[in-house]
Amino acid sequence: MSGGPTTGPGAESSARTPEDASRGPRAAPETEVVLRIAGMHCASCVASVERALESVPSVTEAQVNLVDETARVRVALGSEPPDDGTAAVEAMAGAVADAGYEAAALGEAEDQAAAARAQDADREAEVRTLLRRFKVGAAFGLPVFVLGHWDMIPGLPAMSEAAQAAAWRASAALALPVLLCAGRGFFARAWAAGRRGRCTMDTLVALGTGAAWAQSMTVVLAPQLLPGQLGRPFFEAVAAVVVLVLLGQVLEARAKGRTARALRELFALAPETADRLRRDGRAETVPVAEVRPGDLLRVRPGARVPLDGVVRSGAGEVDESMLTGESLPVAKAAGDEVTGGSVNGMGVLDVKVTRVGAQTVLARIVDMVQRAQAAKPPVQRAVDAVAAWFVPAVVVVAAATFAAWAAWGPEPRLNFAVATAVSVLVVACPCAMGLATPLSVMLAIGQAARRGVLIRDGGALQRARRVNAVVLDKTGTLTEGRPAVAAVHPAPGVREADLLSWTASVEAASEHPMAKAVVQRAAARGARLRDAERFAAHPGLGASAVVEGRRVLVGSVAFLDGAGVKLDELRDALADIAGAGRTPVLTAVDGTPVGALGMEDVVRPEARPAVERLRKSGVEAWMATGDEEGAAERVARHVGIARVSARASPAEKAGLVADLQARGRVVAMIGDGINDGPALAGADVGVAMGGGTDVAREAGDVVLLGDSLRGAETLLSLSRATSRNIAQNLVGAFAYNVVAIPVAAGLLYPWTGLLLSPAVAGAAMAFSSVTVVANANRLRRWRPVRASKSQHRRGRPRATKPSAGSSPDDRR
Repeated sequence: MSGGPTTGPGAESSARTPEDASRGPRAAPETEVVLRIAGMHCASCVASVERALESVPSVTEAQVNLVDETARVRVALGSEPPDDGTAAVEAMAGAVADAGYEAAALGEAEDQAAAARAQDADREAEVRTLLRRFKVGAAFGLPVFVLGHWDMIPGLPAMSEAAQAAAWRASAALALPVLLCAGRGFFARAWAAGRRGRCTMDTLVALGTGAAWAQSMTVVLAPQLLPGQLGRPFFEAVAAVVVLVLLGQVLEARAKGRTARALRELFALAPETADRLRRDGRAETVPVAEVRPGDLLRVRPGARVPLDGVVRSGAGEVDESMLTGESLPVAKAAGDEVTGGSVNGMGVLDVKVTRVGAQTVLARIVDMVQRAQAAKPPVQRAVDAVAAWFVPAVVVVAAATFAAWAAWGPEPRLNFAVATAVSVLVVACPCAMGLATPLSVMLAIGQAARRGVLIRDGGALQRARRVNAVVLDKTGTLTEGRPAVAAVHPAPGVREADLLSWTASVEAASEHPMAKAVVQRAAARGARLRDAERFAAHPGLGASAVVEGRRVLVGSVAFLDGAGVKLDELRDALADIAGAGRTPVLTAVDGTPVGALGMEDVVRPEARPAVERLRKSGVEAWMATGDEEGAAERVARHVGIARVSARASPAEKAGLVADLQARGRVVAMIGDGINDGPALAGADVGVAMGGGTDVAREAGDVVLLGDSLRGAETLLSLSRATSRNIAQNLVGAFAYNVVAIPVAAGLLYPWTGLLLSPAVAGAAMAFSSVTVVANANRLRRWRPVRASKSQHRRGRPRATKPSAGSSPDDRR
């Protein structure tokens, strides 16, 4: 075992999330450990590893992924501060080893790229080993197959009894390398599982080929032991089953490697070196791992930005498409943030590093994708439950088949009994069931991540296909969330500079774009900022602070009215603001109104076509906003939404979601603010805009990095495509086993004379797994529906005059 416990970004669980709050107090802090599991080959293996991990006392939850061969384990930490989960890792590795597998903790988050490369190397080595064994099996097995089917090959002379006996002895000798070299892995793993009371796919293959070989050797070496039932041996079936199953595993391993390629592409976005500027102004190339926050990096034209930072000097355009899905480059100048992994265009940028290692945007994206790929949707849990008893059930069916044919079958009974029992064992395919869901989910999540849609939960991907109602926040979702002060209305006797001064002094403590717009307007007019104390945000209402000893309120009409402020002097100003479709921001000092500001925001150009396409796909659109009715209605008319809930508090937004759910709707909530958190958490699918607050991103099941509603369309379309793909895989896998096992048992023989030979059964088993893998990989060719070029150009944010508003109700 190597390395310590991996705790990805946000893995520490001492901080409570909205979901945690509903579960009551937590007894102890938890951490998440990521383990690499070696030796798994089917869904039964997944169940065995999960049981082994959950047997460790400190483990609270374990999720094992068959496709990427990892386990994400939640571990309760001890009460002593030194307990960082290391002891639990040792215990888990021991438990997994006792179950017959190998476990190793992956490195820390900043070493994930190296761990991924090592995993790829291990997978390639596995493919080479399987391919080598397949070649050995084919080289020795092909002559066995020819000898076993000599009479069926046209043009070959008939064998005499002596020649046939010699052919059987030659087949026995040639079959030994097939079993001992090519097939030894099946027997070793089956023996290890059997010693621990478990059955896996290897158990089926080992029992089937072992029984066929034993019966065949008895026919060749001791025919007297089979009086009256002497038949022919099945060496060709033994060779064919081993070779074909190995071929299936080679194809399956290669396909699983392709499945993980999307995640590898994300790792590849991070450069391994950076040009760090020294004090003398010269650049030195250093490994990214040596860079620390505060270091100054030089990003040359065409180079990738190594880490997250802020541009200190220089200007250019940066391609962020691999992170956000937006195809056009974004202009960057001094003061702008840049993200590690994006590509600098023309111009040299000097960037001050702000985040490194696990804290970078790219590392958090990779971690989020890994978590989502590891999470099991409900359908996968059901499949795993079936797979847990599937192999033992097949062994029972094979035993019953043998007994029935041995008792009532035609002569030679023993040959019929052995052939049918072996066919049952090797035709059953738990692999197809085990791979049906995780392959499709992993591919879909990788496809979404490449398009700027981060799916945090595989269950959300499954639920999104049934969404038929979407509730949209306004500010930052339908609009760009970059408001500007469009009008200033001082109260009678109040100077404009004083109104801006009082308002900006409170808003300076807020990071919201609207607050920044007020501060920028005040600075542009030369209004001074006063010292503010005891700042408080009032979600859905506004903000307050004590400025130079006086209590100042800044917010909506409802906020000031609820505080007892008389607004008669601002009646005309509010009428003007409402008539222009703007949002009022009122200010009161010690209970006296000093004026109002009219705010406007830019409607996202792609919002209208996105809403139109949602409606055409059968999804109803609602708007829920804390803004005033006038501004809300104006934006709603602009984007084509008929159902509007204005002046909605956070509780009312969540209530609207709950009401729609009570009426049978499957609801997706799309928002970006703190006040959207309850609604995002309560919706069937919560979609957080990437530029929104941390609370919104934590509450959402999905994060749209590009701040474009096209991401929501991508999510719904991909969810439907993935659900169809999973359904095809599951129906194919279950139908195959439901049909193949009875046919292999000889159920149709009395009426049709049809029996499935062990060789054909082995080929069918291998083909079923390969079919599921191939069908899942069709998602690699999935592409979202593209808008026309004119719509795409209109979909880009432009620096135009704001056209519709937002309010403090929408931002707190």
